[in-house]
Amino acid sequence: MNNWQFQTPGIPDDYFIRGQVPMTKEEVRALTISKLRLKKDSIVYDIGAGTGSLTIEAGLIANEGEVWSIERKIEGIDLIEKNINKFKLDNINVISGEAPQALEGLPSANRVIIGGSGGRLAEILEIVDQNLKPEGRIVVNAITLETLLDAKQNLLDLNYELDIVTVNITRTKEVGDYYMLEGQNPVYIIAGERRR
Repeated sequence: MNNWQFQTPGIPDDYFIRGQVPMTKEEVRALTISKLRLKKDSIVYDIGAGTGSLTIEAGLIANEGEVWSIERKIEGIDLIEKNINKFKLDNINVISGEAPQALEGLPSANRVIIGGSGGRLAEILEIVDQNLKPEGRIVVNAITLETLLDAKQNLLDLNYELDIVTVNITRTKEVGDYYMLEGQNPVYIIAGERRR
């Protein structure tokens, strides 16, 4: 039995084993998972999975499906595997490699998360589009304007209907007897669904 006993997304960050690899923060994860619209039997790709926090969240919801977690950094692969073990999930497959090549041979997906593209977003989206089942959804998380604009244009070119939001999170931080507001970097969440 895993150590997260709730049905809601947005597992607190400190539940995850972390290293120097970037991790999608809990509030952004909650919105990303919401935009994915997962079902219990979804087949999910998590491309540029980092520590695997979105992989874990998707695996918990799609507990009768499969999650394919793709990461190119060795430290990231190690962290993903540790987090899979910590949450006791058996529906996650970890692939050490770089997309789009690492996507070869995977089963068709219902949902795709792209958290990192290594500068190859257009190529990745093209392959993902070919592997995506009808009525599939793609969610791209971007921290730069360039990635936002690339994702928007490439998804439009592939005939996806878009829903784009900017997330600005401010957290409180204890400073002595006071609570200070500390802003986090904004994140763009680009959700694309095939036009019918």
